[in-house]
Amino acid sequence: MAPGLRVHGGEARGRRLLTPPGIRPSQGLIKEAIFNSLGTRVVGAKVLDLFAGSGALGIEALSRGAAQATFVDNDQRALQVLRQNLARLGLEGHGAARQGRLPGWLEVNAELVGEAALILLDPPYNDPALAGVLTSLDGLIRAPASVVVEHSGQLDLPRLARLRQIRSKRYGDTGVTFLELPAAAVGS
Repeated sequence: MAPGLRVHGGEARGRRLLTPPGIRPSQGLIKEAIFNSLGTRVVGAKVLDLFAGSGALGIEALSRGAAQATFVDNDQRALQVLRQNLARLGLEGHGAARQGRLPGWLEVNAELVGEAALILLDPPYNDPALAGVLTSLDGLIRAPASVVVEHSGQLDLPRLARLRQIRSKRYGDTGVTFLELPAAAVGS
């Protein structure tokens, strides 16, 4: 476990994060591009960071003004590092680390999912759970929401009933796809 990853914007800008061994964190350039695209939608948002790893994406959201973040990962070692990162940055009161296997965790925590305005996903590349997670989110989100998926640039995301793809960009081997549940689709 070594520091190396940094927070790129907001109150914690420049602070280093610990990364658990074997976890591929979001690259700085990609993370910065994601949050520059999201702009002020982060401010005051309830955030879900799924496949959280070190918590880099959710911590970036908190640093940029998100109200709270729930971090979900199945790896206990990653969650220990994530909790350390929250403590080092003084964000424990705004972030909660939860262990759970996706997509099942989403169904059990449907109320929390329904309240999220921003959902960040950075699964291991080619993780077969991603399609199920997106399908579950498509059915569970209740409020207008943005979903950002970092994935292999070779991967085509599944078509969803309510979530609409608004933008996709490649950064080398990495793809970033922005999905949105507009206010008009809430309740449909």
